[in-house]
Amino acid sequence: MRNAINSAVLVLNSSFEAISIRSARRALTLVVKDRAVIQEHTGQEIYPGIYMPSVIRLKEYRYIPVRIQILSRKNIFLRDRNICQYCEKHFSASELTLDHIVPKSKGGRDSWDNLCACCQKCNKKKADKSLEESGMKLLHKPRPASIHTSRFILKSMGEEDEKWKPYLYFNSTGEQRFQHTGN
Repeated sequence: MRNAINSAVLVLNSSFEAISIRSARRALTLVVKDRAVIQEHTGQEIYPGIYMPSVIRLKEYRYIPVRIQILSRKNIFLRDRNICQYCEKHFSASELTLDHIVPKSKGGRDSWDNLCACCQKCNKKKADKSLEESGMKLLHKPRPASIHTSRFILKSMGEEDEKWKPYLYFNSTGEQRFQHTGN
């Protein structure tokens, strides 16, 4: 139960648009306060008639302004999907470091296009060298986070939960596909 209460829950706007991911604890708080309804659940009953949510939908529409993503370690790791941009292996956030593609000693700055997720082994190998000097190559050219990055992150996180997929994947016309279950 302890791990389940911290599990990820997809939050939908009243229009069924995916807007964020919250812990099950926060999602249940919104349901109990009658601000949201459980759209999909895990099947695990936590109280008679109340199931552990997987997807909740807000009852009232919330305007979500387009936000400029803040440059942070966490956001860089999310953008790079916890994959070392040199050896292409997946790591937990605690096993990753940030690498300056152009080292600070050579004029590199803290920016979206100069920082990437890097494992400790690759970071030591690259050290204070440029890509050319180290002989290393990047998996992807880093880009600033955008609204598309945020949606991509939601989609990639949703790949692990089948109940999220109908709310995160879009058809060829760009419309969101979902099945209203009437829950």
